Amino acid sequence: MSEMVRLDRLTKRFGPLCAVDDVSLSLRRGEVLGFLGPNGAGKSTTMRMLTGFVQPTSGSAWVMGHDVVADAIAARSAIGYLPEGAPLYGDMTVESFLAFIAEMRGFGGAGKHARIAAAVARTQLQEVLPRPIETLS
Repeated sequence: MSEMVRLDRLTKRFGPLCAVDDVSLSLRRGEVLGFLGPNGAGKSTTMRMLTGFVQPTSGSAWVMGHDVVADAIAARSAIGYLPEGAPLYGDMTVESFLAFIAEMRGFGGAGKHARIAAAVARTQLQEVLPRPIETLS
């Protein structure tokens, strides 16, 4: 598969406010993209649409060939996303949040623990596992 991520005329409106306006791009294996811009430019909203947290007003987005709206579960299973603020309870610890997400993705037992350990190692979270997620920057 050549395209890992594709956005086609992706738009998000919140009432009269246009947060993301007609964004198109594609990323191929090995490419790196950084979203740069001032607060309110639509970076977070674009990521939220790409990861299925927010539905686009118009346009389409695909992750590994999976439409993020029509085939949301498959698209989400192919992407990792670490938002600045976790979209759940701020008083959850980092460890309990990771366990919750692993369970939501269908992992249990040894598989769940292995996935959590791998995520912790990749993101160097060992020291903050017992902390509430709302205390992290």
